[in-house]
Amino acid sequence: MSPLRLVVFDMDGTLIDSQDVIIEAMGRAFSRIGMPAPSAAQTRSIIGLSLDKAVSTIAPSLSPAEVTAGVDAYRESFIEMRAETGAEAAAPMYPGAMDALERLHQQDATLMGVATGKARRGLDHAYASHGIGHFFVTHQTADGHPSKPHPSMLFQALNDTGVDAERAVMIGDTEFDIAMGKAAGFATIAVSWGYHSLDRIKAAAPDYIIDGYAELDATLENIWQAGS
Repeated sequence: MSPLRLVVFDMDGTLIDSQDVIIEAMGRAFSRIGMPAPSAAQTRSIIGLSLDKAVSTIAPSLSPAEVTAGVDAYRESFIEMRAETGAEAAAPMYPGAMDALERLHQQDATLMGVATGKARRGLDHAYASHGIGHFFVTHQTADGHPSKPHPSMLFQALNDTGVDAERAVMIGDTEFDIAMGKAAGFATIAVSWGYHSLDRIKAAAPDYIIDGYAELDATLENIWQAGS
């Protein structure tokens, strides 16, 4: 068994509070394809899914061609917003997130990764905006994987790092993150401050729920001790 440990974070709703940017981009995208903008609650409910899955979940009556048009419109809207406001640069990190990443980064046996519904371009913008890319050794995005909750991203993270699933943890704010983690054999930590309601998170049955990054270190230690 590998002596290393792996902690994989979701990005939107877990490390950065990007909901306003995503809601605006989704609204612009639907307008571009002649559809009414989804509500903020509708958009929050699909954050974390790959774009095609997100668009088709919001508007299940769309044809495959219309879903593709919606995906393209979202990407165009996001590029437009980056030019206007910086997009990811305007999305703040959650309180304590940076300190938590720095603490984990100092642990020689702990590797960190990201598994996100963002495209790699979007992830790179988030990294650059907040100066956090150097913390992570594996970077899994929607470009090369099925949408969450399929465990493909986490299987690739294990392959990249050589860590055993029994020594890996998935941290996220949605039921999609928790289901993905369970499917990959990871321990799971849900955060209570993200985009799915606490009831929805509890229904996904994560191993732990934390209310702030100050609780993360002790929660991870519980997981490591239970698996030792």
